[in-house]
Amino acid sequence: MTTQDLANEFVALCREGRFLDAVDRFYAEDIVSVEAMDFLGMGREMKGKEAVRAKNVGWFTDNEVHSAKVTGPFVSPERFSMMIEFDWTQRASGNRIQMHEVAVYTVENGQIQREEFLYGEMKVTT
Repeated sequence: MTTQDLANEFVALCREGRFLDAVDRFYAEDIVSVEAMDFLGMGREMKGKEAVRAKNVGWFTDNEVHSAKVTGPFVSPERFSMMIEFDWTQRASGNRIQMHEVAVYTVENGQIQREEFLYGEMKVTT
């Protein structure tokens, strides 16, 4: 599978809101995930497919997603990116948040080996 093929399928799953299916299907067992900032004391970097999957499950459990618009993919031979516009409410605080995020993925041997997230401005309403 080429990076373009993987990117197309990955982004298609994300557009359908099937982010966890994308993790299960395309992430390498030893993936490295890097966030732009530390959330909830988990640190910015996480290693391993199960840890990254648990981070995603936790985020979707703690937040009600109203919409997620995915743009892309933008592809090079070994990487691709996509942009996501999220609108969600934090269940604990009731804060509603809108933000843009760029996700950059590094592909090796037909699997995603690394993901990095870059955040745009967040709009928070209560």
